[in-house]
Amino acid sequence: MEAKVLRSCWQWRNYPPGHEGGGARADAEVLLNTPGRQLLAGLCGVEEDVLARALSSWRQEDAKLSSGKDGVPTAAWRTGGAVAGPVAFGCRLCAARRTGTILRVVRYVPRWERACVRHGRWLLDADANQPLEHLDLRGLPEVVAAQRRWASVARRAVRAGAEPERVFALAHGVVARWWEQALQWERETIWPRRLHQVAGGDAGGDLERWRIVGRDALVFPEVVAVADALLDPAMAQLVWVDSGAGRPRALPADGRFCRRLGERLGRGWLGPLAATDHGGPLIAWMGSVIRLRRGAGGPPGYDNDPWWLRQEHHSSTMAGQLRVLSKEKKAPGSGTMWRTAVPAEQRRLITSTIDSTEEQLLQLRGVQTGPTADVARRLLRGLGHSAGLIENAWKRTAVAAVNGGVPLEEVAGWVDMPVEVLRKMLSAGGQESGG
Repeated sequence: MEAKVLRSCWQWRNYPPGHEGGGARADAEVLLNTPGRQLLAGLCGVEEDVLARALSSWRQEDAKLSSGKDGVPTAAWRTGGAVAGPVAFGCRLCAARRTGTILRVVRYVPRWERACVRHGRWLLDADANQPLEHLDLRGLPEVVAAQRRWASVARRAVRAGAEPERVFALAHGVVARWWEQALQWERETIWPRRLHQVAGGDAGGDLERWRIVGRDALVFPEVVAVADALLDPAMAQLVWVDSGAGRPRALPADGRFCRRLGERLGRGWLGPLAATDHGGPLIAWMGSVIRLRRGAGGPPGYDNDPWWLRQEHHSSTMAGQLRVLSKEKKAPGSGTMWRTAVPAEQRRLITSTIDSTEEQLLQLRGVQTGPTADVARRLLRGLGHSAGLIENAWKRTAVAAVNGGVPLEEVAGWVDMPVEVLRKMLSAGGQESGG
């Protein structure tokens, strides 16, 4: 039966979801009311209970669907991610092996189960507007090995009382942040090699797109290694030692924990870079470990949960990054898109300064106990340092805005400052390049 004829058996409440600019989405999902499910089961000759086990969306309800009391089979389109979680392409070779037919397969599958070990393929997200279904891993055995290793890491998480998906999300957030910073890491050679490998030998012609499409596959070995390290009590002990244990001190740039973490990742030079990435998810995890040992309070509402990942630390999806890239290419250099108008290095410095301010202020929580002079000294020094960081951040932002084409008059209005005063302030530091 042709698809068009088959669809006519149901009364549809909406149209299939599509990508911006046109094109059908591979992750489109269909929800059915009770008569609709009964109709499909009859057409397939399969019991509803069997279909319920096979199809994650089988018993999902939707406001657009009627209750079915009128007996009319009704259906509604949805995107898969909004129904039952992350959606990825399946391996066509595995599907052909089981069914005898080569066809496109779409599956609900978590991000830690994307490598087809049998055929050496990384299965890509199905919600992105790009043509690839998989990346070839045959030249990257370490990615396939990491897929096998993840099972033992997940079991270790369960034994430690942690949810594997939360451990994975935190580790992925840590490594994805490094991935964004790695363009400035001269000593990083592993990821560039992998990137060119999956791009067919040379990603240079479309580097930014390949970095987006390939990221999850290429960093997977490091994600698994970081997850394993964060679950290791010996590593948590190193964090405690670095913090001064019973005699609190600031975490050092050459701390034993970050140095050992870099060694476990095959990057002995990574330690100082990881240790000074203030405001990132790794430092947040270390802070939770330290506060738990000291019995100190954490951010309101989270009770020092080491596996809590702040919203801003969640890594961007491939689909989201590709949408941003597409918009930027449509308006190159116009100044209407921040990522286009502001160089990556400037954006990184602004983000780093904001993160450092946040971390500095977090350290001041709970300090208002003890001798008056000691408390006042710690508060004033900490607040003064934070104020300096904030001033640095807004100046960098003002410079980036002006250099990106925003009129100086508008920027002055946003910072509530006379235009000439702002002009002199930016010029005094030799930071303004025009406008």
